[in-house]
Amino acid sequence: MKRVLAALALVAASAAPAFAFRAMNGLEVTPTGESAFLVDFGDTRRKTDYLCAAADYVSRGLGMRSTTRIYRHSPAPRKSGQGITFTLDPAEMVPMKLYTVLISDNTDGGISVAGARSDFCHRSGSFWR
Repeated sequence: MKRVLAALALVAASAAPAFAFRAMNGLEVTPTGESAFLVDFGDTRRKTDYLCAAADYVSRGLGMRSTTRIYRHSPAPRKSGQGITFTLDPAEMVPMKLYTVLISDNTDGGISVAGARSDFCHRSGSFWR
């Protein structure tokens, strides 16, 4: 019995969440609620990589349209080593601050999936897996 419990504990500890999504840039995305999801901290140099991962998740992971809007849900600034939570519900958003300067289609505090993918998903360097 102890062996079975030890084996189950080992499997549970090593298993990744079944609902995690690996974005095209290697960052992991996990749903956190009905319309929110977390882009986990990754070994990234650019904060905009989080928006790329969010757009990829909404597009490929959820199968939503390129016009779908993404909003930041977790307050800025994030602490070192923390991911960023995004939402699809504008009522749950917090201002994106840094991203506001970067977002060209910023009329409501968010960015479209197409805008985030075209502006922030660049295949350069060893970051892309």
